[in-house]
Amino acid sequence: MNLEANTRDNIEYMLEAIKSKLQIVNAAALNAKSFDTDQYEDLRDIYQMIERKSSFSVSELDAIVTELGKLRK
Repeated sequence: MNLEANTRDNIEYMLEAIKSKLQIVNAAALNAKSFDTDQYEDLRDIYQMIERKSSFSVSELDAIVTELGKLRK
């Protein structure tokens, strides 16, 4: 998938991948409609970082979820 384009579909794709990889229990907290396209680059950076790693510590998970929370509208 080409994630260079700032589209709603790409935001949904990245959030689904993040939820799956991090096994987020409260998936409703990462609803694509809650994210504005203005934060696309930041969201893509988080997505790319998550895709590169195979596992995460508790503190890393907490930091990632905190950053995603800051990006929500």
